[in-house]
Amino acid sequence: MHQARAAAAAESNGAPRNRDWLFTTRGDPRGYIQPQRLRELWFHTGTVCNLACPFCLEGSHPGDDRLGRILFSDAQPLIDEAVQLGVEQFSFTGGEPFVIKDLVRILSYALQFNPCLVLTNATDPLLKRIQEVESLLGKQHPVSFRVSLDYSDAQRHDAGRGEGNFEKALLGLREIHRLGFPISVARQMVKSEDLQAVEHSFRTAFKRAGLPESLRIVSFPDFLTPGSQSKAQAPEITEDCMTRYQSAETRAAFMCNFSKMVIKKDGRMRIYACTLVDDDPDYDQGGSLRESLPERVMLKHHRCYSCFAYGSSCSEI
Repeated sequence: MHQARAAAAAESNGAPRNRDWLFTTRGDPRGYIQPQRLRELWFHTGTVCNLACPFCLEGSHPGDDRLGRILFSDAQPLIDEAVQLGVEQFSFTGGEPFVIKDLVRILSYALQFNPCLVLTNATDPLLKRIQEVESLLGKQHPVSFRVSLDYSDAQRHDAGRGEGNFEKALLGLREIHRLGFPISVARQMVKSEDLQAVEHSFRTAFKRAGLPESLRIVSFPDFLTPGSQSKAQAPEITEDCMTRYQSAETRAAFMCNFSKMVIKKDGRMRIYACTLVDDDPDYDQGGSLRESLPERVMLKHHRCYSCFAYGSSCSEI
């Protein structure tokens, strides 16, 4: 029975996968998510960024081309296909999306159909294009922004992102809030942290910066850099794990149950299972959203454990 299921799951658009796609290192059937529908489509705008954070889960930095910069002509057909499939939201990540020349044009087009979410560091690329961003007000649907603010103080934030970028991120937050766009903040989790104290420190920083104290804060563990071999650090997820420790409700909350991500790789737009696995070609589900929908997602990537153990999710749906 396991072998029959394995043979079907191992095929992806005609490309067979290795045994480790289907089984753990101990030979147990690997845990998986069987996607139900497409509610959210993510676009990776490219790994180029104005910053060079050593902990970046995408390995992004100025001039980086691991994943290509998307153009309007790349995004439009996939937006149209997603709309036909009943998508509810478009989301954009990078790199730094505002480095991408066509971003505002892409957003303007997507906002005809659905709300959008943009992940940004809110520093120079956003600040330089704030008038363009303002043009997105009054579209058929709203666009919201999630700003990376790793810590609630400049010293720790700037240690990874460069001197002065804490204040620039706060300025970016104030500017987009002033214009009336919904905003949230993404921060880094620290092991054994006092969650209540951490959130209080952020609320204090928001108030000091003239921002609403009630801003939504999204917390993420360290996902490590692309290509990290961390199987020894992240326990493997089996089929038994997914029924013993997860319920139908919690399995449905996994991002790979309802979302896909589009990347530009070697000049081609490709569909990947989620926002955290673009460094593993096993998660390439082809060039068509419709064809990718029934693809079973095996929880092989070390970042899958963050979803399993912490309920981590890039989505705001």
